Amino acid sequence: MAPPLELSTLSTLDVRERHPFAFVAERLWLDFVNGDATTRGSDALLDFERFVRWLEAAQLLDAERGAGMRRRAQQQPAGAHAVLGDARRVRAVLRSLAERGVSSHDIRTEALAEINRVLGRSAGTRRVEQQGDGTFARSFVPVGDAFAGLLIPIVESAADALILSELGRVRRCADPRCGRVFQDETKNGRRRWCDMSTCGNRAKAARHRMKLHR
Repeated sequence: MAPPLELSTLSTLDVRERHPFAFVAERLWLDFVNGDATTRGSDALLDFERFVRWLEAAQLLDAERGAGMRRRAQQQPAGAHAVLGDARRVRAVLRSLAERGVSSHDIRTEALAEINRVLGRSAGTRRVEQQGDGTFARSFVPVGDAFAGLLIPIVESAADALILSELGRVRRCADPRCGRVFQDETKNGRRRWCDMSTCGNRAKAARHRMKLHR
């Protein structure tokens, strides 16, 4: 069962605190999927404040826009509740797409409908903006319902996976205790671990212990 739609934990958490989120999937939509309770990290959609922090960590919101979304959430709590519920719904569909989409027409069809539903709800302008480090990135500036625009980059990333036929390269981490998924960008298509510094090293250590006890 999903946690209740709490608006914010601002009363108990310092807004400067940052929860660690893993970005190891090579694709934005898969990193979004990895923010769920299936993985070891904090649930990125536990409440609206956590969602904003994930968006900031993913560089989808800068500090100024993040602060603006927090203010808007206080002024329009119903809108914040709605987009949080929407985000959970989208994430569940994308989890299915990541894990079984390559072999299931029905799951691909459901994901396509969800992507188009989100895109259809949002109006805005596409822009290219310069980042603080001098690089450039696309951004979506919503018009009207600012909350609805938060999911646009995520579903567009999932749309790219369908358009570019990338689902065949989506893997689930070989560690059965880990629920992360990732895009396998290796030439031979044999990447097994979401992150060598965590799951990969644990597997290596386990093999080493087995050798010692033989």
